[in-house]
Amino acid sequence: MPEKLTREHLGDRVLGAMMACALGDAMGAATEQWQIDEILAAHGGMLRELIPPPIDTFSYRDKAGYVTDDCSQMFALAEAIIKTSGDLTREAWLERMLDWSVNSPFKYAMGPTTRPIFEALQRGESIERIGAIGQSNRKLTSMGVTNGAGMRVAPAGLINPGDIEGAVRTAWISCYPTHDTQIAASGAAAIAAGVAMALVPGADVFSVVQACLEGAKLGEELGAKEGRRVAGPSIYRRIEIAVEEALRATSFEDALRRIEATVGSSVYLVESGPAAIGIFVAAKGDPVECAVGGTNIGNDTDSTAAMACPLGGALMGIKAIDKKYVKVLSEANTEDIPGMSNALADIAWKRYNA
Repeated sequence: MPEKLTREHLGDRVLGAMMACALGDAMGAATEQWQIDEILAAHGGMLRELIPPPIDTFSYRDKAGYVTDDCSQMFALAEAIIKTSGDLTREAWLERMLDWSVNSPFKYAMGPTTRPIFEALQRGESIERIGAIGQSNRKLTSMGVTNGAGMRVAPAGLINPGDIEGAVRTAWISCYPTHDTQIAASGAAAIAAGVAMALVPGADVFSVVQACLEGAKLGEELGAKEGRRVAGPSIYRRIEIAVEEALRATSFEDALRRIEATVGSSVYLVESGPAAIGIFVAAKGDPVECAVGGTNIGNDTDSTAAMACPLGGALMGIKAIDKKYVKVLSEANTEDIPGMSNALADIAWKRYNA
């Protein structure tokens, strides 16, 4: 008889996902924009520890274990979900993100899609023509396809255990108002759906990847129907390629090199989102190895790791994360990750039993 989902299991996995996301984000901050060979040379192999980011990274003033805007936005989404008891609306999410864009210490690090939109909203201006081409209503292809939608989306999966469609719908709400394209919807939905499936007892790497693919397909359909369709590669197909490369690899490093060479790991979600899922496969679902993989693949390392790690954390739970990492993360950041995780698990438990 299949193991039943319990509140204890759910609490362990939600906390694992949230802490893993923080681990990947903070570890990856020390190698952001570096190339894999530079990383290996600088650290005598793969970086596996939480260290202060060096001067040639965006987070160079930060201490070891301090998260970036990636995880900060993930915390903001979690808070909005908790405030609405799981019934997230665009209005509630916009209100929380507006507050974040004004008051968060990470507001300076808003990405190329998020920044112009929230700066306009702060001034009370319309965002309708931000990124518009000439005098038309068509927007730049680069608007709404960066990885902000994926790096913060884990809570959308955490409150929907085993419910792929619910995770996709919540993920799509979290895409607004910054990432309203079918590409962003597909990437965010892939991560959220994978996280949702990973929470279920009996889940494994294969079932999580299957959920990621289903989420990518449903997200793309939803984004095309309710948002903007823009030119660009298929997230679904890119996930397939990243997973194939991970499975072909002869070592973990070889997997990272293959994934980086075929799908990339840049700020664009069509690269870093599929790369994160490929890393999850190469790491065999281990959340710490997901962090190491995202950190060492190069380019947008913190965001890539922040998408890979919740998949592993939700699958294996908090016990899979060495206490030495948890200690550094807890001392470096002010957010109450266990308390936030417990509140999300309460919502997930109620929704699961509804």
